[in-house]
Amino acid sequence: MKAVRINLYSDTQSQPTPAMREAMASAEVGDEQHRLDPSVNKLCHEVTELLGKEDALFLPSGTMCNQISLAVHCGAGDEIIADQSAHIINYEAGGPAVLSRSLVRALDGDCGVFDAEDVQKAIRSNSYHAPRSRLVVVEQTSNRGGGAVWPLSTLQGVAAVAREHGLNLHMDGARLMNAVVASGVPAADFAATVDSLWLDLSKGLGCPVGAVLAGTHEFIDEAWRWKHRVGGAMRQAGIIAAAGSWALANHVERLADDHSNARQFAKRVSEIPGVQLVSEDVQTNLIFFNVSGSQLSAQDISARLREQGIWIGAIDNERMRAVTHLDISRDDVNEAADRLADVISG
Repeated sequence: MKAVRINLYSDTQSQPTPAMREAMASAEVGDEQHRLDPSVNKLCHEVTELLGKEDALFLPSGTMCNQISLAVHCGAGDEIIADQSAHIINYEAGGPAVLSRSLVRALDGDCGVFDAEDVQKAIRSNSYHAPRSRLVVVEQTSNRGGGAVWPLSTLQGVAAVAREHGLNLHMDGARLMNAVVASGVPAADFAATVDSLWLDLSKGLGCPVGAVLAGTHEFIDEAWRWKHRVGGAMRQAGIIAAAGSWALANHVERLADDHSNARQFAKRVSEIPGVQLVSEDVQTNLIFFNVSGSQLSAQDISARLREQGIWIGAIDNERMRAVTHLDISRDDVNEAADRLADVISG
């Protein structure tokens, strides 16, 4: 298969920049399990300052952040309230059932975003026949919601209802900084609405690996036990943590470029006969589009683009997703749109 020249499959596909690699190579390191790695400690401090939380924990992946959080917040038979599009439902291999042994009650939000009334209706009564509602999970931004940003006022409303009923809140912060840049709302303001959240380093921020989970001292203390339990404890992890510190200092503001390129790609795609945007409101760096009006399946289109060195993923037979990131330029999205039009037109 031809080498990929324009990789729009995911923002996880970005490569560490030369300056990031240099920061990693020169990182001061120690034993992370004994809290002796200076670079890990520095990154965790930076994230607590950014998010306004008491403590933080460096982990290998966002999925591990989610699953540890669910396990800390929930027990066997408890119920989690989340949107039907949520990552914890669709992309974490049934983790809630295995690790926290909890159920997930799926809501049908608007582009992955639900509101206070939705939560109010989903909370269980105190009947012994029902599971106990324990946790609300939100995803910022909503991936399968097309990169939609949760408005701060909506999060505040959801938080008010949850706390009225004694529920905790957790934020899947896979693309939190995209939401910050797109909305102008500080990360700490979003974080203030939830009890726990994590910041992904390997998506828009361009790091090769890692995520940072944040919450109260008590929450992080229990999360450490789960970190060891599921094999997330590391040794000289400062080599990868240093990439996170570099990214927070250098790769946040540039996310606006990704959002601009995403809107350009969406505009070009919407002009192709047989293609329809799933959501015309492209808020961040994700573009979902439907190709059912063409003569080809999404898988066929993806395969033919790969033959030209362009990778755009097929979600199912009709839908595709393109994701912009730091390795994608304006010329790249224009060329990808041109080649997509050529493939569809035959």
